[in-house]
Amino acid sequence: MVHQFQHHGIQGMSASTAKMHVLTPRERIVRDRSLVRGWLYVVLVALFALVVVGGGTRLTESGLSITEWKPIHGVIPPLNDAEWQDEFQKYQQIPQYTEINKGMSLDAFKRIFWWEWAHRFLARGVGVLFALPLLFLAFAGRIERGLGPKLAFLFVLGGLQGAVGWWMVASGLSERTDVSQYRLATHLTLAAIIFTAIMYVARGLAPHTEAPTDRATQRFAGIMVLLILFQLYLGALVAGLNAGLSYNTWPLMDGAVVPGGLFVIEPAWRNFFENPKLVQFVHRLGAYTVLAVALWHAIQLRANFPRTTHSRRALILLLLVIVQAGIGIGALLTQVDLHWALTHQAMAIIVLGFATAHWRGTKGPYAFPDTVPIVRA
Repeated sequence: MVHQFQHHGIQGMSASTAKMHVLTPRERIVRDRSLVRGWLYVVLVALFALVVVGGGTRLTESGLSITEWKPIHGVIPPLNDAEWQDEFQKYQQIPQYTEINKGMSLDAFKRIFWWEWAHRFLARGVGVLFALPLLFLAFAGRIERGLGPKLAFLFVLGGLQGAVGWWMVASGLSERTDVSQYRLATHLTLAAIIFTAIMYVARGLAPHTEAPTDRATQRFAGIMVLLILFQLYLGALVAGLNAGLSYNTWPLMDGAVVPGGLFVIEPAWRNFFENPKLVQFVHRLGAYTVLAVALWHAIQLRANFPRTTHSRRALILLLLVIVQAGIGIGALLTQVDLHWALTHQAMAIIVLGFATAHWRGTKGPYAFPDTVPIVRA
């Protein structure tokens, strides 16, 4: 009898344990969202590294060191002296070498080559890091209805970014000694948009401790993200024109609050993209605008949503913008020192990511499908 009691008792415990671990439809979605969110955070870290290395590639004038686009074969770098000489000879055919770097040693070429190779290697790595888990999660049924199209669109944007990257490099291989500032700005801005979109989706999959804010606050938080994106675009124009190498004073520029010579190119609109002086001046104005808007947003949320995560996030965002402004001034005063400039670009992505997370936070998480019941204890 004791044996039978133990046998039935164990069976009862096993059945009870199995029953306890059966997830409701809502719990399964929460579990799957956590898994997808963790994967997207890993992708964001890889994207952050990619943007920083891309900045280093630009600052070291390394972007034209690889003159061919080989999406598959290009993963393998030169492995012997003959292959290095072959790559070097290809570089010697473009204007950047003949007009600027003529006489460069092979060792000097290797230094710029590794920057560009690392940038392309990371870009390929991000593509694999996104594509393979996406396929696995889709086939495993871990992606909820409505989320799949968003993730597929992000994958398409990533492929487009690779094509834009080569389009940018191609602009400096025949007639120019560097890449077009228009194409550089497009390349960086698209990368920032992809980063923003992934952060937005990831934070939408996270649980939120506060109720959403009113629509006006949500729109204002979204406008802040757009302003930061536009400021990144302006920064890319500054980098593309090497505009940060001149007028290295602050708060005055060329000895004045509003310097002269801002519209010396005809037609006038070209000055906003091709006149280094005006491009740097507009970038400064953009920084002041972002700072003022972040300050106003923090004040508004402190008044309307006191002692909430919304107001605390707005305050942290303001502090991040202030730090970024200080780093930008440091990069300017040091005539674009490599470390200052890389820190400035890295901080820009951090500010953008936090602003996007804050924007999504004001809206709350994605709603659960209507067919999923809310199970209360």
